[in-house]
Amino acid sequence: MNSPVDKIKEKISIEDVVSSYIKLERAGANLKARCPFHNEKTPSFFVSPDRGSYYCFGCGASGDIFTFVEEFEGLDFKGALKLLADKAGVQLGVYNKEDQKNKSEKERLYEAMEESTKFFENNLVGNKEVLDYLQFRGLTQKSIEDFRIGFAILDWRKLYDYLKSKNFTDSVIEHAGLTKKPDQEPGKQSKAMYDRFRGRIMFPIADSSGRIIAFSGRIFIDDEKSAKYLNSPETPIFNKSAVLYGLDKAKDSIRKNNFSILVEGQMDLVLSHQAGYRNTIATSGTALSDSTVSKENVVSNLGLVRRLSPNIVLAFDSDKAGFNASNRAGKIALSFGMDVKVTKLPPGIDPADLISKEGPDAWKDAIRDSKHIIEFLLDKVLSDSGSDTRKVGRLIKENILPYVNVLESSIEKMHFIKKISDLSHIPQNALQDDLKKIEQELRYEKKEIAEAEESLTQVHRKDYILRKLLGIILWQKTLKEQSMDVEKISKEIAMILNIAEDQVLGQAKEEKRDLIFEAEVFYGEDTDVKKDAEELLFNLKEEYLKEELGTKMRELNEVEQVKDTIKSKSILKEISEINSKIQEIKYEKEKQKTK
Repeated sequence: MNSPVDKIKEKISIEDVVSSYIKLERAGANLKARCPFHNEKTPSFFVSPDRGSYYCFGCGASGDIFTFVEEFEGLDFKGALKLLADKAGVQLGVYNKEDQKNKSEKERLYEAMEESTKFFENNLVGNKEVLDYLQFRGLTQKSIEDFRIGFAILDWRKLYDYLKSKNFTDSVIEHAGLTKKPDQEPGKQSKAMYDRFRGRIMFPIADSSGRIIAFSGRIFIDDEKSAKYLNSPETPIFNKSAVLYGLDKAKDSIRKNNFSILVEGQMDLVLSHQAGYRNTIATSGTALSDSTVSKENVVSNLGLVRRLSPNIVLAFDSDKAGFNASNRAGKIALSFGMDVKVTKLPPGIDPADLISKEGPDAWKDAIRDSKHIIEFLLDKVLSDSGSDTRKVGRLIKENILPYVNVLESSIEKMHFIKKISDLSHIPQNALQDDLKKIEQELRYEKKEIAEAEESLTQVHRKDYILRKLLGIILWQKTLKEQSMDVEKISKEIAMILNIAEDQVLGQAKEEKRDLIFEAEVFYGEDTDVKKDAEELLFNLKEEYLKEELGTKMRELNEVEQVKDTIKSKSILKEISEINSKIQEIKYEKEKQKTK
């Protein structure tokens, strides 16, 4: 048991891990559930305790505990390794044999963010004025420590000098988004970099494994020139649409309570957690994505929240900006099939004010009395329009029916059409006519979104499998005695990707060190690496055939619409051949498992 992966798998089973995320039901020797990686009504996701793996017959998702955590949490391998090691109580040593200077850039970025967090924390400890302010806002010392809140001193280069003393390069410090380079005038001497965050209360933003990846800084003394909040830019380790502030601390409570609370500000979140609502997450320092998977093949923030629970309560500020933000978040969440409620807060009051001034019970009441977003919007339209029935009808069409349109269930749509009709006195048939027009206007958009998400999921699976194979090849090349024929694997990958063999390792780009680390930690001295590589090759072929099948199915749909029977027969034949190849691969995979 040399590999930390083996040690972790010995301590926690696939059933332990998957059941901590989704509800599993016994199905003979296996367990089943609705797949967390695509929408489905009938369970097609199966977990095999004997094999220590899972497989979805609907979307093809498969793997072990590490794959599951990576895909579910939107983490890279190192993030999944850290999370599962913590869960299993396994100490992680230094498993890659490269020295400090040869670490990958990403690894150094994480280290720079961690050192910066410690630096800001230490600054806060010695600053009574800032501590007094945080306590005045209602934060306890425990909350300050739990959320690792810190302070950036009002100085141009304090953090930069500190990180340089810790042997971080200018490139790493800048790429982490911690410093900025001044605009350079032609012919002038290069100016020194300066700290991005100065004179600000610092809120670290973590990924779902708890690694610090960004900061949001709130100005302490307003100079009437600087923005109230300053956030980290996007970096190689921080995608604004893939994380929400506090999600690392909220995810277990979201699963347990089966709903999340989405607020705007960091203070809102910390005080909500302090009041006992640990299922609260915040948008501050991040950006909501309107798709479940991004173009970079990472799970979006709301996409991940939906996996944890389909129920969400929006608790944004009661001002116009908060109302608009709530509407946007609500529409995105509804389009993901979530049940969306909205709290009604008193004018000029945000959640932090409500909790600190009126206490946790007032916050509890606000959450308990939240309404479905369509009812919430309808109340506002009726209240703002008074007795002007024409204005009511126009606002309902513009501001409410688009929300009804994104609902997945026809029964739900009819429920809200009736409710809108009852309260507005607009006949149901008139509302349905307008809803049909909206559905017609947005049908192409909805179709494009669905196709894009399906395509992104396929790309993600291919990329993941290819990454694993490239890691094995690169790692094996570092060994004196290789346990497999890496040249043969490279040739097969080249054939699948339809590229020259010497271009295969070019697919790894700048991630070479990360890929070697992943393969080395995952396989260690495991002789089964050859068998795993063969299965990964089967999976890669299958994914490319599935992609080809999808293309042919779309082509068939197009020619059938124009009634081109000759072309239709030709495409059907090609579809049949692709299906046969996919079945052959599945047969070979099963045969390999019995060896």
